[in-house]
Amino acid sequence: MRAERATAGHTGDDDGGVTSPTRGSDRVVALGGGHGLYASLSALRRVTDRLTAVVTVADDGGSSGRLRRELGVLPPGDLRMALAALCGDDEWGQTWSRVVQHRFRSQGDLHEHAVGNLLIVALWELLGDDAAGPMSASGSTVAGLDWVGRLLGAQGRVLPMASVPLDIVAEVRGADPARPEETSQVRGQVACAGTPGKVLSVSLVPPDPPACPEALAAIEDADWVVFGPGSWFTSVLPHLKVPELARALTRTRARRAVALNLAPQPGETDDFSPQTHLEVLQAHAPDLRIDVVLADRGVVEDTDALDKAVRMLGGRLELADVAAADGTPRHDPARLAQAFAQIFR
Repeated sequence: MRAERATAGHTGDDDGGVTSPTRGSDRVVALGGGHGLYASLSALRRVTDRLTAVVTVADDGGSSGRLRRELGVLPPGDLRMALAALCGDDEWGQTWSRVVQHRFRSQGDLHEHAVGNLLIVALWELLGDDAAGPMSASGSTVAGLDWVGRLLGAQGRVLPMASVPLDIVAEVRGADPARPEETSQVRGQVACAGTPGKVLSVSLVPPDPPACPEALAAIEDADWVVFGPGSWFTSVLPHLKVPELARALTRTRARRAVALNLAPQPGETDDFSPQTHLEVLQAHAPDLRIDVVLADRGVVEDTDALDKAVRMLGGRLELADVAAADGTPRHDPARLAQAFAQIFR
């Protein structure tokens, strides 16, 4: 899957004449990370006023990776992007969205650090230092994110999927171009996303991390759980490799929807068809059942094959025009919101 592209602070509000849906009260949990989750949250906040993002915490590159290594904290970048996506369309929301997404340009240590990453980590340190009694590390992490959400006027809540930083380990065929048929392990989100080989599966280190308790509670109480869009192996599937989270996603009474991406992601899902993504999802979570799969009708070449793959997961296929009108492989928030609203009805 090509990661959804989003300009900092821009939510793609040019809806091309699409009528915005009426916001409902469905309790929706969206899973993912990075630009894909940004896309789904930018749409879902238009559909429901009870939205929770559960975000991957395996990033090991850029500003997030530096803060993770230097301070031992969860990588804040994907959490920051989720908060930015939940900002409203008014002046306050859009101003703060741009602020938290802003990256410093310098010749020193601040170069490429995102303002929002530093703000989130500062709150984690302050709340951790001030914590007394029952305030756990997980509790101060969630409290810090809630504080940032209040500052931004976020239309929803952002939670980490696990209480500790994670590493993604991928089984890759042909990671060494000189040995195209050899399978080896590649560790780290950046390395997995950029491998020249074919990713076969992913796992996590540690293999049984503590899930965020608030995330488990949100999934249990949800009416809908939404997977994707996003980088399949590094943003979507990792949620299913946290055992507590996987059990919650399998047992929840919520209905489950999958939003497919619009194009393969070079180095991660080259040559994947839409149905291949669903087959990989099933291989990573055999007990997971899906109620609805949403795909853009303009990118589905074999509707029958995709429909068959959807039915293998127990669901139905919904085709809609959800891509941006300019032809780039990114979801249009207004169109995606309208499709979600139809599905939830």
